[in-house]
This record gives sequence, C-alpha cells and structure tokens, in this order.
Amino acid sequence: MKDFNAKSRESYNKKAHDYDDTFEGRFTRKFKDMLHENIIIKDNDSVLDVACGTGLFLSEINRKNHINGYGVDIAEEMIKVASSKYPMFNFQVAGCENIPFDDGIMDIITVCAAYHHFPDVDSFAREAERLLKPDGVLYIADVYYPAFLRIICNPFVPLLPDGDVKFYSPKEITNTFTKRKFISDGVIKREHIQLVKLRRS
Repeated sequence: MKDFNAKSRESYNKKAHDYDDTFEGRFTRKFKDMLHENIIIKDNDSVLDVACGTGLFLSEINRKNHINGYGVDIAEEMIKVASSKYPMFNFQVAGCENIPFDDGIMDIITVCAAYHHFPDVDSFAREAERLLKPDGVLYIADVYYPAFLRIICNPFVPLLPDGDVKFYSPKEITNTFTKRKFISDGVIKREHIQLVKLRRS
C-alpha cells in the first residue's frame, strides 16, 4: 500500500504541467488570495513556500516586494515546472519532514492548501522551528470544516488518491506549533478556508 507521500508524489507529478488551470489549481486560488491579503513581507525577506507547486504564489508576492524565494514540493515534476518558470528562486524536491535549507535563514514560511497532506505535522513543526529566524512568521492557509463535518469526513480522507491525511481544526494546528517555539498570532476563518498565523519566539 502506498504511503501518503508516495500518493501525493504520483498524483501531483501527473498534474504538474497544467496544474494552475485545473479545477484543483483554481480551487486553491482563494487560499492564495487570503494569504495575499494577510501576509506581511518586507523587501529582501527570505520566504519559503512549502508544497510550492508550480511556484505561482512566490512569483505573485515577488511582484509586490522583492523577495529571496525558496520552494519545496514532493513532486519532482512540480519542481521542474517551477524552476523553469521562475529561475530566480531556489526550488528543491522535498517533503515537509526534511527540508534542505540551512538553519535560521527564513523570515517567512507559507503553506497554501497543503497542510492536510502532511503525513507528519510534528516533523514539519520541527523543521519550521529550525528554518525560521527568531520572530519569523509561519502562515498556514488550509481547508476549514466545522467539527461535525471533520468527524464525518476524516475517517475517509486517507482513502483519497491524492495523499490527503486529515482535516484539522485551527486549535489542532495551533497546538502542534505552540508545543515548540511558536506563539499563536491569530486565526482567520472565511467559508471553507482557515489561515493560522504563528510567530517563532
């Protein structure tokens, strides 16, 4: 049986070359928009987008503020597309558990509509803590469903073909990071989207 990372890699490798024009690519547009509205970036900030896909989000925020952009994605074809489109950024093939960048170099880390794919959120919290500078900020924009829908859906989510693991509540996401060197900086909910903001102490 394939693990979650293997399912995600296979699924998103197949979608990579026209991902932004697929239904799923269009669905994630609202998540990117919410991040755009709330992210605070300064010129020359180092920004890491985890599960970066085709690199579109990094390219969009770079139009407003010149950034040092980094991206990781588990799907090799996504990274090929991203590197081809946006050669000014540093893209690497990696999952959320082992991210190949140096300690303490990131000002901002973003996760857009992908956290529910992460098979080991505790390992990602460790990596985010390692990578962020003190006072750096982690933004997680992910699917939001109320408790009764999560109770109904979550037993079946791992059966989906794209490597989905679980839908989380804002409290569950926050608690994973506040066990490490993170302080909650607020949660915004809009329709089916939640944006959790966490600051590294």
